[in-house]
Amino acid sequence: MSNFTSTGALIGLLCAGIALWPALSANDAVPDFSSNNVAWDGGGENEFIAPKSGPGPVTSDPAHPYISNFRAARTGERANWRVADLSNPILKPWVVDALRKANEDALAGKAMFTREARCWATGVPAMLLNPGRLHFVQTPKQVWILQQSDHRVRRIFLNQPHSANLKPSWYGESVGHYEGGDTLVVDTIGMNDKTFVDSYRTPHTAQLHVVERFKLIDGGKMLEVNFTVDDPGAFNMPWSASKRWRRVQDFLAEDACSENNANYFNYEIEPMPTADKPDF
Repeated sequence: MSNFTSTGALIGLLCAGIALWPALSANDAVPDFSSNNVAWDGGGENEFIAPKSGPGPVTSDPAHPYISNFRAARTGERANWRVADLSNPILKPWVVDALRKANEDALAGKAMFTREARCWATGVPAMLLNPGRLHFVQTPKQVWILQQSDHRVRRIFLNQPHSANLKPSWYGESVGHYEGGDTLVVDTIGMNDKTFVDSYRTPHTAQLHVVERFKLIDGGKMLEVNFTVDDPGAFNMPWSASKRWRRVQDFLAEDACSENNANYFNYEIEPMPTADKPDF
């Protein structure tokens, strides 16, 4: 069972989810993330929010603070590439070594775009950092999180246990349930080790386990996710972070990554993914 699929019949699924919503909304235990034409805009900063206390995500090296294009446009500062803080106590030595190499490349002027910029699957929790907008489809048995960028669809199977024998995949298997009338709790395992957990290119192992709690806040004007990452192969301890999106009225736009990824400036830090054989 996979929680990620292509979007060949995406418009029909969106309509189906919307059609089912009136029945779901009568149940006070189900928050509404998916009313007609609602999208969730993350602002484009591609950074997790650290917790108020306790172990948190990899952040920018204080000696080399990250200036995004969005911040540079606001402040007039010069944009730069991310340089990770290697002193974060969550990191295993081999992860520190991997980040040190990425830091050296960034400081040497190499174009260190996120892997998503080259059309690679991002996995969980990095998919939460997608600069495009998110859309939700809610049905009695599944919740679909639709990423505008590259038409990615993540499936969450409701009120059921994880499969007994999982084959590792890019997004693993997500199972979830509603809680407290305003929260969707999602538990994800079974991911391969080919993705990064953040925009700093922090690696992980196939032991990665992520628990997310999606909740409406500010009277439904904002969507917040608080999540915990546990991977004893990569991190010395579980760590937590959050991300927020604002509610906007918008349709799901077409955004095909591979059709809009010309390499004009030779910034390719890794090749775009290609299939050795067709899926059908």
